[in-house]
Amino acid sequence: MANNAKLTRSLDDLLEKDSQREKDGFPRKIRIGRLIKPGQDKKKIVVVPTTVEEKLLHDKNFRSKNGEDQSGGSGDGQEGEVIGEEPVRKEGSAGSGPGGEGGEAHETESNAYDIGKILTEKFHLPNLKDKGKKRSLTRYTYDLTDRHQGSGQFLDKKATLKKIVGTNIALGNLPDPSAINPEDFLISPQDKVYRVLSPEKEFESQAVVFFIRDYSGSMSGIRTGIVVSQHVLIYSWLLYQYAGRVESRFILHDTEAKEVPDFYTYFNLKVAGGTKIASAYRLVNKIVAEESLARDNNIYVFQGTDGDDWDSNGEETIPEIKKILTFANRMGITVVKASSSETAFEGYLQKSKVLKDKSLIRLDVVKEDEGDENRLIEGIKRLTSE
Repeated sequence: MANNAKLTRSLDDLLEKDSQREKDGFPRKIRIGRLIKPGQDKKKIVVVPTTVEEKLLHDKNFRSKNGEDQSGGSGDGQEGEVIGEEPVRKEGSAGSGPGGEGGEAHETESNAYDIGKILTEKFHLPNLKDKGKKRSLTRYTYDLTDRHQGSGQFLDKKATLKKIVGTNIALGNLPDPSAINPEDFLISPQDKVYRVLSPEKEFESQAVVFFIRDYSGSMSGIRTGIVVSQHVLIYSWLLYQYAGRVESRFILHDTEAKEVPDFYTYFNLKVAGGTKIASAYRLVNKIVAEESLARDNNIYVFQGTDGDDWDSNGEETIPEIKKILTFANRMGITVVKASSSETAFEGYLQKSKVLKDKSLIRLDVVKEDEGDENRLIEGIKRLTSE
């Protein structure tokens, strides 16, 4: 734990120095956004901070390309048929460290809570309002809330006076209510009402966040990396905002949706099949209804896709989105695509006008070659800001 704290402080220091560099008029050099991924421990994440050095190029329009292949597509199989499910990264494959040469030696494992703190403070992500509070099962405060007659820690003068008056009325000692003399009151020791310390359960805000990822064939490579990196950052931010009281649920889908147990599995799986986005929304609505999650929780839904959808008109998808918007605090959709042309998903979202309510739903469209740290952080702000 001490070692993890030291590594986190080191990352914090790097970002602090980089922030000062930016204030001094120089470009930032430290990058973490595209090189952050979940660890096998649910609340740990792996960070690979790297530096970006300027290249001396005559052509300022030159842009280096990532060598990842964007193969894949909707597929030729039958609807719902899983052709094959496999990890995105096979065992022994090159890591995501600097230079692509198996960067495990450069990785540091840190608490997601600590990264959320860094994101909020250094990158100025928005704070959340307290909603959906419920009594804590573990945290108490002590206050003078209980009353006790005869003895105690603090005399409640108002309650004591009411008790004395009641006693004297019962004894017939107040014959003329218009001419009351307090010196004539008879006072019993039991008439004194005291306040005593009592443990009171605190009220805490808590959140359930659903992460949805299209893991069909067309979402391999860079697209998956951008979506999952952004989702890890969002999860870390929420964990900090709610002081650790965040339950995360992970949904993968192609033409069918399924829930997986942790971020590590969510990050690593892929299939080669078609895409029906409605299947994921339908599963979220089913889970929320069956577990009554909307009653006591702030609910967030964040989705990542490339915009391909067999439901090309949104006939199944739009009704499911509208159900989600009846209970969600925020629904954030990230579309990662290769070109600037509008996808089927974007088209029917705009046509349905569900995006008009920006307090509940936001859309962020990212091109494959734009998924650096700055763009990911900017995307989170677009999805979560007021």
